[in-house]
Amino acid sequence: MLVKREDMTMIGRLKRRSDFLRVGAGGQKWVSPTVIIQIADTPLESGADPLASGPNYGLTVTKKTEKTAVGRNRIKRRLRAAMASALTGEHADLKRTDIVVIGRLAAETAPFDQLVKDIRWCLRRLRAKQAEKPQ
Repeated sequence: MLVKREDMTMIGRLKRRSDFLRVGAGGQKWVSPTVIIQIADTPLESGADPLASGPNYGLTVTKKTEKTAVGRNRIKRRLRAAMASALTGEHADLKRTDIVVIGRLAAETAPFDQLVKDIRWCLRRLRAKQAEKPQ
């Protein structure tokens, strides 16, 4: 699925290490064969992209996952495209949410449709967990 440029401007990016650590420490996590997704609510004083009206996300792939920089960058490129597709569908209404995507080795060779499916599945499960969490 092609993603329009105006849809991409609604999605912000997490860039600071402190944002990644905050989501990892205070959020919820769901694991699939290709990705690990962590989500947390965006605090008001967050340094995330202020122009984005939708969710903010960040990608990471560790050296433990893939030794070579070429392989890590390939996984990140594929996940970036998959996130764009996943967040413009049923999850486009995720407002004030930070998402951290941790790539796994299977993401390098998995079909693109499987990547998008895994991301949507993880987000759906995490949203269900957030809904049942007492406020």
